[in-house]
Amino acid sequence: MLFTKYLLLSLLVEQVQVYLLQLQSFLFVNINDTAKIQCSSKKQLLGGGITARWYRRREGEAPMLIKGCSDNQNVSKVACILEGHNLTLAIYNAQRNDSGVYYCTDFLTFGNGSTLIVGDSYTTSSWVLTLAPSPHGLLSPGTADLACVVHGVSNPVQISWSFSGDLQEQGLMRSLKAKDGSFVFINHISVPMDTWTSGKNFTCDVKFNSSGKSVKKIARYIE
Repeated sequence: MLFTKYLLLSLLVEQVQVYLLQLQSFLFVNINDTAKIQCSSKKQLLGGGITARWYRRREGEAPMLIKGCSDNQNVSKVACILEGHNLTLAIYNAQRNDSGVYYCTDFLTFGNGSTLIVGDSYTTSSWVLTLAPSPHGLLSPGTADLACVVHGVSNPVQISWSFSGDLQEQGLMRSLKAKDGSFVFINHISVPMDTWTSGKNFTCDVKFNSSGKSVKKIARYIE
């Protein structure tokens, strides 16, 4: 009996240690194209009692099960491809409502998520604004808080920061949903005060679609 309990505990711990990695932080596809979202594991996802699944989380909604890899239904729209350590979710004929954050999972472990953006999130009411500390706020030591606000978009967008041309970080993202169904995204970063006052350009780069073009807004310390 004791051995059985130990064996079950060992199996549970082993499953918890399965690490799932999603290297595609953002994935852009055009409408009607096929989106392929990838996930990899330190262990084989085939067999061993591990059941792979995919979940999608849209802004303002709870995660939803999109595909169980042991489920052969609706494969004309969504297919799960398992190849040893690699797991791919294929979404055929992708539409705007397929946009969201996708997570691969085995039994207990979730991947870090991949944001799929289908089509163009830009609308006629879209605009981008950077917010920086006021000179009065710089009198206190510590860090400077900057924010990039993206208003009036229909789906997620990719926001990144660069300091005088060097890519630094993605920042912390928050979102709000307006009454008309559009979204406001606020991306926040904190930098050391001496970095902010060094005269560098802090650029917020916002990408709305697969065209490769983006909207850039610059914040800079002015004495």
